[in-house]
Amino acid sequence: MPAVGEPAPDFTAPLEEGSITLSSLRGQKVLLYFYPKDSTPGCTLEARGFRDHHAALAAKGVVVLGVSKDTSKKHQSFKTKECLPFSLVSDTVGICEAYGAWRQKKLYGREYMGIARVSFLIDEQGKIARIWDPVKAEGHAAEVLASL
Repeated sequence: MPAVGEPAPDFTAPLEEGSITLSSLRGQKVLLYFYPKDSTPGCTLEARGFRDHHAALAAKGVVVLGVSKDTSKKHQSFKTKECLPFSLVSDTVGICEAYGAWRQKKLYGREYMGIARVSFLIDEQGKIARIWDPVKAEGHAAEVLASL
């Protein structure tokens, strides 16, 4: 996992439509938030928070990007259903691993690998400015906004 002050690992990956290269956003703050799966209760709650705080985050110069291993097609459906005004990145290139969000998890005594709910604020120079780990889905967007 990159640390505060280190360069954010660059990537080029598919969005719900098209693709994005992180370094193309230099000069802007980027909030990269990792979440396990589209349309699940916690992930929907977190996405709605970023939707509801999107205008205030944008006013502070923050570009929001959600990242999961769901397909671009699933992302498009989730984005449309929840009226999300930000892009969702489909991790087909190891973004979760590069950011340390791919971790061993436990659920009902079963261990498995999955995406941890973690967020990174990347500054205008492409360096990690802040890390939230772990993240509670409810209230996370407001927490991010309050920290800016």
